[in-house]
Order: sequence, then C-alpha cells, then structure tokens
Amino acid sequence: MSAPQPESFLARAGPLVLARFVGAGLTVCIPLALARALCPADYGTYKQLFLIAQTLSFLLPFGMAQSLFFFLPRAEVRRPYVGHALLFLTAMGVLAGVVVHALGGVVASALNNPALAEHRLALAVYTGAFVGSCGLEASLTSRGRTRTSAVISLLSDVTRAALLVVPVRLGYGLHTMMTAVAAYAVARWVLAWVVCLRGERGPLFDPVLLRRQLLYAAPFGAAMLLAIPQQYAHQYAVSAAVTPELFALYAVGCFQLPLVDLLYTPTSEVLMVRLGELEREGKVHEGVNAFREATRRLSYVFLPLAAFLFTAAPEFITAAFGARYLGAVPLFRVSVLGIALAILPMDGVLRARGETRAIFLSYLLKAAVTVPLLWVGVQRFGMMGGIASWAIAELVGKAALLARIPRALSAGRAVPTLGSLLPWSSLARAAGGALAAALCVVVLRAAVPRSWEDLPGGSAWHMVPLALAGVLFGIGYLVVLRLSGVRPLVALAALRRRRGTSLQHPGA
Repeated sequence: MSAPQPESFLARAGPLVLARFVGAGLTVCIPLALARALCPADYGTYKQLFLIAQTLSFLLPFGMAQSLFFFLPRAEVRRPYVGHALLFLTAMGVLAGVVVHALGGVVASALNNPALAEHRLALAVYTGAFVGSCGLEASLTSRGRTRTSAVISLLSDVTRAALLVVPVRLGYGLHTMMTAVAAYAVARWVLAWVVCLRGERGPLFDPVLLRRQLLYAAPFGAAMLLAIPQQYAHQYAVSAAVTPELFALYAVGCFQLPLVDLLYTPTSEVLMVRLGELEREGKVHEGVNAFREATRRLSYVFLPLAAFLFTAAPEFITAAFGARYLGAVPLFRVSVLGIALAILPMDGVLRARGETRAIFLSYLLKAAVTVPLLWVGVQRFGMMGGIASWAIAELVGKAALLARIPRALSAGRAVPTLGSLLPWSSLARAAGGALAAALCVVVLRAAVPRSWEDLPGGSAWHMVPLALAGVLFGIGYLVVLRLSGVRPLVALAALRRRRGTSLQHPGA
C-alpha cells in the first residue's frame, strides 16, 4: 500500500478560510446593522473613526508582522523573530495612541466633523492596542499552526462584531461602542504576547537577527507608507469635502464584501509559505505552477462575484443598507473593480521571494498617479471623481506588480513569459460564465420591473429581489461553466488535491 501523500499547500489554508468565512458572515453585518440603526450623520462619524484606525493599523506595523512569513518557515530558532515583531508592534501601538489622542481635534476639523474629537481617547486606545496585536495570527500561520490561528481569528472577529453592534442596537450610542472595542483591543494585545511566545525557546532579542528582519521588512514597510495613504486617500479627500451625511453615502459605495479577504489573504499567505519551502528545496522554478494554481482558484470565485455585484448593485445596496442609500449605486459599481483584480496574489509572491523593493516601487507609482487624479477628480466630479481616481490607481499598481512576477519566479533559470504565468483558459471560462450569468440578471430585471416603493415595509422584503437575482446568477454561472467543460465541484475539490497529483484543469 502506497504511503499517504502530503496535503496540497492550498489545502492548508482550509482552516483559515473556514474561520474567516464564519467570521465574515458575522462581521459583514456590522456596517449593515449600523447603517440602519444610526442616522446618516452618526454612521458617517463611525466610518471616519474606523477609517483613521484602519489607516494606522496598516501603516505602523511597517512590515514586521509580514516578515514572519519569510523568516519563521526558514528558521531553526524562531523565538527572536517573534519577540522582535511583538516588541516593535507594541512600540508602534504606543505611538499610534499618542498621535491619535494629541491630534484628535485637528483631525476632526480637517475631516469636517467636530464629533470625532469626542471619541479620541477610546479611538487612541483601540488603535494602539490593535496595532500591538496585529502579529498574532501571522505568527501562528507562519509556523504551520493554521488551526490555532483559525480559532483565534474566529473568536476575535465574533467578539469584535458583537461589541460594535450590540451597544448601538441597545441604544447606548457610539460612545459606549468605542469604549467596548477599546477594551477588546487591549485584551487582544495581551493574548498576542501569551500565545505567540508559548512553546518557543531562545532569546527574545538578537541584534543580528533583528537587523536582518528589519532589512527585510523596511522596503515592505516603506511601501506601506505609500500604499496605505494612497489606498485611503480618496476617502479622506471626499470626507474633507462633504458633510458626514454625504460621506456615509460614499462609505456605502466603497463597501467591500469580506469574501475577498476571506479567500485572498489565506491563499496568499499559504502561497508565501509554499514558495519558502520550494526555495529551501532548491525548486523555486516550481513556484510558477503554484502561482497559476492560486490564480485559477481565485478567478472562479472573484470574477463572477464582481460581475454579480456590478449587475445587481441596486438590489444589493437596498437589501443591505436600505433604500435611502440607493444614491451609492454608481459608486459601488466602480468599487467592485477591486474584486476582479484580486484574482492575482502577486504581493504574496514578491514578499516570499524577497522582492519587497518591487512592491515599494509599485506603490510609489500608485501614489504619484493618485495625487493629481484626486486633485482634479474630487474638485470637478465630486464623489464619483474620488472613487474613479482610486480605481485607476489600482489598475496602474497591479500592472506594475505583474510585470515583476516572471523575474521573481525565474530563480536563475530562463525568465518565464508573462503569458505563461496566467491560466488563460480558466480565466476565459470564469469570465465568460460571469458575463452570461450577469446578462440573465439584466433580462430578469427588464422582464419583472418593480420599484422598491412597491415592496412591503421591512428589510426582509428587500432581500427578495437580491435573492432571486443571486439564484438566477448562480445557476447561469454554473451551467455555463459546465457547458465549457468545467466541473464546478471538481474545481472546489481540487483545493485539497495532494501535492503529488499533477496540476490539471478542473474540466480535464
């Protein structure tokens, strides 16, 4: 009897995907519940508060959490790398808290919302403690402890969702909500120190290893200094130009389903670990197959998701946020472009191969494009100019990253062509199925016209048109895939194929 083969590298992402799927099902309800429970002005304030927190949470870690995915799979003594990350992130968290509290009034004035200053203490504690804990899941995943990472991620998401929604639904308002999530962030920071260092031996600090870790993280961290402000620049620009009520509308238009992060992030992280293993085995050139496999799987989910949300945007916005936010539909249709672009896990490949300078240069290019676009776009076209500026910059940045992938995976051999890196037949099948299914939804809307005002009161009734559109789209997409030779169930099962199995198309 043959010995069992090890799991596919993508199969290891299973616990993370499952945990984030359950967590996403809960956390996706946060903006939906708050948009209905709060008046537009308070909802706009909530979005501005967490816009500030998210900006600093992505900016200040400076690549130290991400560096664990590079060093821990290769290291024999791992405690120093984990200790360096925890110490650095804690220091950055303290800095974040001080900055948020000291500049709370200035930021409130700049964003045209005096109410922000009332929550600056809670925002400072939440942001600082969350920054300090952001290496928690990364430390566990990069050591292969994906199940533990999945459990902690799930519990963290569930707790955060409850503390954001329950106080507001009970009528206690934004102040109580912010106090609750600040306490949650502090507890998460303490947990990070306990869990990440457990079972590891060796010194907590090693100057030589710290220097190596900082040299690796610095280009990625510098890239974040450009990427994060650029990523959120359109929201800050619009926020400063409109009232909190209008910013609430813009925030709805920028809404992104957590399904993208749910699949993209664990796939990218496990792809990084796999590329590290291939490098250790002297088989970096096999990373081309790993990249193609990851792209193929992501395309079968993200391309139809983008097509459906673009087509069914009116139904989705009304069902999720209420008819008073229907004005966000054109903005939302532009924002779904980001979902389609997520089929390529390029940043994970470049980070795994130590090509962080390429990431920095791509973000530099995006920043250079964003500034003039926003300056002209928001002034002349208002909120639509803001979201369009973001979309154009994203296209430019993705193109710059893609151009570097072939050389990153060459490993001293002949550089593969750009075309050979992409699973063109799978992309064509996914795109064709998505477009055909979207056409079915358009036909349904034309055949059964009905205004939202005709529906009975209550948000449950507004789910009916979205559900009908979703069922029709799903059936159409699966039928077209099957007719094109793809067996959808086999495509999903391929995520758990064993490493020794040849990489075939799901329809083979």
